[in-house]
Amino acid sequence: MAENTVIDGDGHICEPEIVWTEYTQASFKDSVLQVRTEGEESYLVVEGRPRKAGIGAGPAAACIPGGMAPGKKLTWKDILPGSYDPNVRIKVMQEEGIDQALFFPSIHLLWGDIKDPLVAAETCRAYNNWMSDFCKADSARLFGMGIIPLQDVNLAIAEAKRLKKLGLRGFISRPERFGDLALYDPVCDPLWEVAVADDLAVGIHGSFGSHMPSFSSGRYRDNVFYDHMIAHPFGQMAVVMDMLAGGVLDRYPRLRVGFFESGLGWIPYWLDRLDEHFEVMGHHTPWLKRRPSEIFSQQCFVSMEADEAKGLIWMQEKGLGHCILWGSDYPHFDSTYPGAYAEAQTTFATCAEGTAGKVVYANPKRFMGL
Repeated sequence: MAENTVIDGDGHICEPEIVWTEYTQASFKDSVLQVRTEGEESYLVVEGRPRKAGIGAGPAAACIPGGMAPGKKLTWKDILPGSYDPNVRIKVMQEEGIDQALFFPSIHLLWGDIKDPLVAAETCRAYNNWMSDFCKADSARLFGMGIIPLQDVNLAIAEAKRLKKLGLRGFISRPERFGDLALYDPVCDPLWEVAVADDLAVGIHGSFGSHMPSFSSGRYRDNVFYDHMIAHPFGQMAVVMDMLAGGVLDRYPRLRVGFFESGLGWIPYWLDRLDEHFEVMGHHTPWLKRRPSEIFSQQCFVSMEADEAKGLIWMQEKGLGHCILWGSDYPHFDSTYPGAYAEAQTTFATCAEGTAGKVVYANPKRFMGL
């Protein structure tokens, strides 16, 4: 691919039924994460328990552009073919001016809600196998991130070891802690060793609607506006601190970590605050050898959406233009579709020359290890 290549660094798929009917072992088919449809209602099922009420209960609306507009009645049968059919997705990419794309899950972003480690492991295994097959439709254009069962670190390590053979570019975690597991805990070190050895990227990608313990789920349980408003940025602020101040990236200087779908504007403020604490309270983190902003600049990435002009400028003013990826967020309800990359080009036009080439090509290429 040439330097004028456009890479969508944060696209999504919507999982088709075959993930839990054909890719899942028979003994787990009722318990893995899935969507079921009855009549005009689709609902999430977690470990065999239907989730028909509360935030995130109706998953279809969140996975269709404009789907959460008032008065819409949608089921999982209404999701766009481009979200689960690789050949249709390639056509969508061509129409949108996108050459390559990196894919994250949709409902499988909620795999952290699973309690049973074995169910979580099978949920991840089935999804990763399907994601691998999806990308094989055009391995030069389609790239996937896997999920790993962090409910049990040993199972997570075993699943991470499969990803390179599957052709996936890395694995993701949610910002929340799986059973109070901090990513800087030394028990996770073998996981980072797999990532470095197999050249796998690490992505931190949250979502609203999760039942994992968090500031959002603990404080705002009944209003999707509040939950969606803070679930992404507040969670990412915490896990950025975990990964930087917790010493993970100092211990593994070749590790690449991306923080997705939470915007750009908070990054300069948060790094300034982390640097200040490093200067005046660094004796509480004696393992931290570099300034947090230096670590972020050298090893971290963050995704932007099409209209984030101010955040993009602030990041460039901090010297972090090389850390930004652009993501279409297709096909989620709040994505710009059609025309996400066209809007991004308008944003890039307000910035320094060469911005677009970094954000849509050089940076995602480096993150993905292409």
